[in-house]
Amino acid sequence: MLINWNQIIEGTWETVYMVSLSLFFSAIIGIILGILLVITRKDHLWENLPLFNILNGCVNVLRSIPFIILLVAVIPFTRLIVGTSIGTTAAVVPLVIYAGPYIARLIENSLLEVDPGVIEAAEAMGATPTQIIMRFLIPEALSSLLLGFTIATIGLIGASAMAGAVGGGGLGDLAITFGYQRFDTAVMYITVGILIVMVQGLQSIGNILSRKVRRR
Repeated sequence: MLINWNQIIEGTWETVYMVSLSLFFSAIIGIILGILLVITRKDHLWENLPLFNILNGCVNVLRSIPFIILLVAVIPFTRLIVGTSIGTTAAVVPLVIYAGPYIARLIENSLLEVDPGVIEAAEAMGATPTQIIMRFLIPEALSSLLLGFTIATIGLIGASAMAGAVGGGGLGDLAITFGYQRFDTAVMYITVGILIVMVQGLQSIGNILSRKVRRR
């Protein structure tokens, strides 16, 4: 069958749009949650076990739901936010709900890897909790954080492809509509190839940035 390159270009752009927008909003949520999960735990900067337990439970619940189920479960909420449950913009809502807790865990793990001695030294110098977070914790964990965001972005690319199963647009929708339902294997292979190139490119960039930060 004749390959419609305009549709492939449009599908690629829709995937980039979904991933970029959802990464922006989920990063904001994930950064806030991740930092709170670290500083509110026992014997940390701002110990608050009730808040920690609530946040930890919410993150665990959301991370336990497979994305394809979450995609359907939040349709009423998606309609409330964007006015529709179909299309690339609508797909951003479940993608953010899916990626936010995931990024929070990645950030939590990265920050917990920082040597406690760094925090103790900062406290000894009279640094406030905010200064410790911004000037010590995050800079020390930056290399690991960059790799974490790389992993999260790659996960969003995979999830955005699944969003095509319910009319979310992008390369996933193209692969299902033309590659699967119309038995156009050429479109299937092209969409898979583009997704592989995206993932490999992002992983390489993330690795390079992480190494450069680590050397500093």
